Amino acid sequence: MRWLLRIRWAGFRRTSAAATALVCLVVSGVGSLAAQETVTLEDAIARALDWSPQLVQSSSQLMNAESSRRTAFGDFLPSLSVSSGSSVQSRQLFDPGTQRVVSGSSNSYNAGISAGYTIFQGGRRFREWDRTAAAIRSADASLADQRFAVVLQTQSMFYNALRQADLLAVQTARRERAEESLGNIRRQVTLGAATRSDTLRARLEVANARQAILVQETALRAARFALGRQIGEGGPVLPQTPAEMDPTPVGLTDEEIYLIAEDESPSVRAAEADLEASQASLASTRTQYWPSLNMSTGYSWANDVAAFSGGNTSWNVRFSMSYQLFNGFSREDQVFRAANATRVASVQSRDARLAARQEADAALQNLRASELAIEIASEAVLVATEDLRIVQERYRLSVATILDLITSQVAVEEAEANLVAARYDYLIARAELEAILGREL
Repeated sequence: MRWLLRIRWAGFRRTSAAATALVCLVVSGVGSLAAQETVTLEDAIARALDWSPQLVQSSSQLMNAESSRRTAFGDFLPSLSVSSGSSVQSRQLFDPGTQRVVSGSSNSYNAGISAGYTIFQGGRRFREWDRTAAAIRSADASLADQRFAVVLQTQSMFYNALRQADLLAVQTARRERAEESLGNIRRQVTLGAATRSDTLRARLEVANARQAILVQETALRAARFALGRQIGEGGPVLPQTPAEMDPTPVGLTDEEIYLIAEDESPSVRAAEADLEASQASLASTRTQYWPSLNMSTGYSWANDVAAFSGGNTSWNVRFSMSYQLFNGFSREDQVFRAANATRVASVQSRDARLAARQEADAALQNLRASELAIEIASEAVLVATEDLRIVQERYRLSVATILDLITSQVAVEEAEANLVAARYDYLIARAELEAILGREL
């Protein structure tokens, strides 16, 4: 059955390609479609990943998290500072005690170095280290989730542009059938086998087909423009039809798909990483209830001449402890907010697993429904085509009416459009399932 479907689809694609080429030649007189850049699906995805503003934002969040990690590491190191200064004044100074002007050196030069280190903070540094590590995992998972979202969006736009081109081919074939029928009816009228009313109804069908082509050309232009924007182009681009578009087995059972969605889905990993970051942030906030023990040391030098020889030197070592007894409930408020954030993240993590399972099941059912729809639509195309052939012969023999003929022509157009829709619905459903699972099938 599958090889028969592939033959049918290949024949339809050849007809669509020929009709699309004809449309391109017609439209080129107004605004050339042939001049558009051609891109493959792989190239479109690669360029979209480089261009996507959402992906750049997610990458920036990851770099910010890595910068916070560096800051957390710096808290384990002592602070170090150096200072120096000098002042020069007149050598004649007024002594307020003796009410006289005295002479003396008024120059001053000094330098010093100092260091400080927090010995104990209730484990805050380790909690911040854990929090920044969780924040990096969260940002990395969010980046992966956004990456799959961009890939899915690009695939959808790529397939939509191909869909609109195939639908334009369907409408072009409809117009060709209508014009062919109109020519045959006119010959029938000349022979007295048809009426003028038949000619008018055939002309109406030609006009409707031409109108449908205009609408479809607009939709095609919009779809190609949207794809161009997605990959960073300022105009429409022409997607290249993939070599293989037939349905292929997924290779996994339903339960395996559900387990992968619950454990490895990018959205689930991002939610779990957010929960870890919230828990680490809560632990870091609670360290404010512990006292802080600090140590500082320094070495200084001072002289009244600009020379390193002589002068006075001194050094010091200090220990201090501090504890915040009360700060207007600010500490309690921070702990309360962090606990609430952790509770929300926990609920969201559990819900993300259920959502991933639900979305995987929906995408899987859409995939199977689209695969069956392809078989049904393929059969419908054969049936409608054969029905049109029979009705055309019956009309030639004056057994069928013009209404029967037009109805059969419209039925062929609808069957071909349904086949196009089923084909691309299948591809998009498969891309959605891959985005949910975070892997290619």
